[in-house]
Amino acid sequence: MTEHAGGPHGPSSRDPARVEQESAIHGPAPGPSGDVARPLRIAIFGAGPAGFFAAEELLAHSGRAVAVDLFDRLPTPYGLVRGGVAPDHQSTKGVIKQFEKTAAHSGFRFIGNVTFGTDLSLPEVLSHYHQVLFTTGSEADRRLGLPGEDLPGSHPATAFVGWFNGHPDYHDERFDLGGEQAIVIGNGNVAVDVARILTRSVDELARTDLPDHALEVLRHSKVKEVVMLGRRGPSQAAFSNPELRELTSLAGVDLVVRPEDMALDVNHVPHEDVADRHPHRNWDLLVAHSARGEGGQPRKIRLRFFAAPVSLLGMDHVEGVRIEQTRLLLDAHGAVSAQGTGVYEEIRATLVFRSIGYIAQPLAGLPFDVRRSVVPNHDGHVIDPQTSAPLPRVYVAGWIKRGATGVIGTNKPDAVATVRTMLAEAQNPALLETRLHDPDAVLSLLALRQVQTVTFPQWKRIDRLEVALGQARGKPREKLTTRAELLAASVEPPG
Repeated sequence: MTEHAGGPHGPSSRDPARVEQESAIHGPAPGPSGDVARPLRIAIFGAGPAGFFAAEELLAHSGRAVAVDLFDRLPTPYGLVRGGVAPDHQSTKGVIKQFEKTAAHSGFRFIGNVTFGTDLSLPEVLSHYHQVLFTTGSEADRRLGLPGEDLPGSHPATAFVGWFNGHPDYHDERFDLGGEQAIVIGNGNVAVDVARILTRSVDELARTDLPDHALEVLRHSKVKEVVMLGRRGPSQAAFSNPELRELTSLAGVDLVVRPEDMALDVNHVPHEDVADRHPHRNWDLLVAHSARGEGGQPRKIRLRFFAAPVSLLGMDHVEGVRIEQTRLLLDAHGAVSAQGTGVYEEIRATLVFRSIGYIAQPLAGLPFDVRRSVVPNHDGHVIDPQTSAPLPRVYVAGWIKRGATGVIGTNKPDAVATVRTMLAEAQNPALLETRLHDPDAVLSLLALRQVQTVTFPQWKRIDRLEVALGQARGKPREKLTTRAELLAASVEPPG
């Protein structure tokens, strides 16, 4: 999950009296520690898959006792497993059972509703912990940089996905589904999720954990066609084979592929960046569907390849997308790129979703590579990009480490690799300067700043309530979708 810097509770806004109180909580000045009898205390910011996989690996370490505090800016754990996995993919959320086993470990604490850079600064975290690991992910959308991108009716796919997943950040988003055609720019798995949710039967969605506010809007949707645009060919599309195959079996929906797009893919060079993509299986499936024509179902998902958007059309609202036909170029190193041909076309639509990837947000006090959208690091250890010198005791894993690539499982080996770096460097006591005081001091500091933290048992209280609300509606759960609702539900009612 992305953490944001600055805010009313940040270090710059404290009055002298509060500083004096907080200094008492911090304890004595830091010094080197070689006391291996004490647990190695580690803070992790970002309670998504990378954070949980890292915590699991740290707590399994048998050479020394380890205590892990896993923070998240939301009151809920699980990151994009809760807020990003589509509601009609409940089986994908099964990894939560593994995370619950990690949370049951005696050395684990979940501390939710804490924003790094606002509620706690990097120096403060390092004064309470031997090491800090950031697994904050990449939640912001990558921009197109095209004319008309910010017109009403043009939305980042991240906002739509967050909205239909009940993410508190997107509760108040509004989407006008009154037009018959929508366009999704991109052909990765997120783009497929958007197209599928727009066209899947509402009766089927009503049996998932899609929140009621989204279900009501989708119930009145007039969208009949979704056009997915990819600037390269079928062989380079980033969707995985299971995601593509699911589009072929949606009730009442035809997957339409143009035969001319298949014929244009003369290089037939597969894209290898996405795990489980199976490009050759994708090719065979797309060829088969290109021969089926329009089909006879009332709703369509149209896959358009070799189509690069050049502008979004409209004055006061989106009216369509202007695209340029492309062709593939193969360089001497085997890399495939799309080159414009000067042939243009306009596709009409009043709703456009931009789905060309995620980017990360900088973290307060850490270097950031804007071009790659990562925190510079070497084997997970954060480095100063100017000198390549490591920042003592500061690490990264997951998307903030390597960029927004891969699937949930990809984060496990990535997190394990960073943890091995951390544990290897923890063998040197001189590198572990911290104030080894009461582990609850950080909670006292947050309470002093009037931060309402959420523990894992309190999260389970929220979880039980959501499941009970869902069962009453014939759903696996009914998510609470605002921070206020979540915080209220985390507290034991009086009496």
